Amino acid sequence: MASIVPATWPGAAESSPTGTGDVLRPRRLRATAALRALVRETRLDPAQFILPLFVRSGQGVRVPITSMPGCAQTSVDECVRDAQAAADAGVGGVILFGIPDHKDAEGSGAWDAHGPVADAVRAIKRSVPGLLVVTDVCLCEYTDHGHCGVLVERRGRTDVDNDATIALLAREAVAHADAGADLIAPSDMMDHRVAAIRSALDAAGHTDVPIMSYAAKYASAFYGPFREAAESTPSFGDRRSYQMDPANGDEAIREVLLDVREGADILMVKPAGAYLDIIRRVKEATGLPVAAYQVSGEYAMLHAAAERGWIDLERAMLESLVAIRRAGADIILTYFAVSAARALSSGR
Repeated sequence: MASIVPATWPGAAESSPTGTGDVLRPRRLRATAALRALVRETRLDPAQFILPLFVRSGQGVRVPITSMPGCAQTSVDECVRDAQAAADAGVGGVILFGIPDHKDAEGSGAWDAHGPVADAVRAIKRSVPGLLVVTDVCLCEYTDHGHCGVLVERRGRTDVDNDATIALLAREAVAHADAGADLIAPSDMMDHRVAAIRSALDAAGHTDVPIMSYAAKYASAFYGPFREAAESTPSFGDRRSYQMDPANGDEAIREVLLDVREGADILMVKPAGAYLDIIRRVKEATGLPVAAYQVSGEYAMLHAAAERGWIDLERAMLESLVAIRRAGADIILTYFAVSAARALSSGR
């Protein structure tokens, strides 16, 4: 489509200081804060932020996560306080990750009706009504080996058994929905787990509970601090047999389209900052709501650089979030959720 804005007008060459005839002056709209705000193309809304929280058993427990300044593992009562602070700041929701007292080979704590996640869901729904409560559905925090599913020996190597695992993920999803979770977010990257979870939720009477699938989750180097936070470091090997190769983009589209066919309501790309192109492609390919997870490594790196005086933390935080929104994300999971919401409310 041809531009309707003329590059020049008759006589412009004579009036232009440069003699070029160019009358478009983009800097005119950057001169003041009010003008910049008036024409801003991408805006951040705290209601579209989701704050990750790590919950464990006990009372009055708050264990700082050394690699993630300002973040902590908390007991349910402390988790409720963090959820209330998020709601007060205007943050749209929280996502819960559980840390069980006991781990075993199949991760049975994941579907404990009175485990930390289920208890936290009920407590938040009672104390902070209106705040969206999302639950991460995976087994890595609950298994004694740290992998995202049941292990099997196959062709001389140990790997995660896809089909045995999705049956357990479905059980976990139903337990979370039974507790009152508003949104189920499977993060395991097993094939066909969205279909299994949708079927199980529907059979349990939770037809109104949507699924936010970690549809394009990469085997990223940026997850390191999270593994401390969730105590989920694999005891051997890595997760490259089920998480995606960072070099692949077309594969991400195949993954998300499969999840769409199986009933995913929201599609997530993880990590966010190094995968802005994937966020854009997923949005364009599906038209569905797209979430992006600004992961622990992204958060930790900005803090580390700020601590050394190399960057302004608040400006870098907001700029990174704007980039994720500009790429096409409708929802951002970020550990900066409360800080960013407060900065935005103050007009910064």
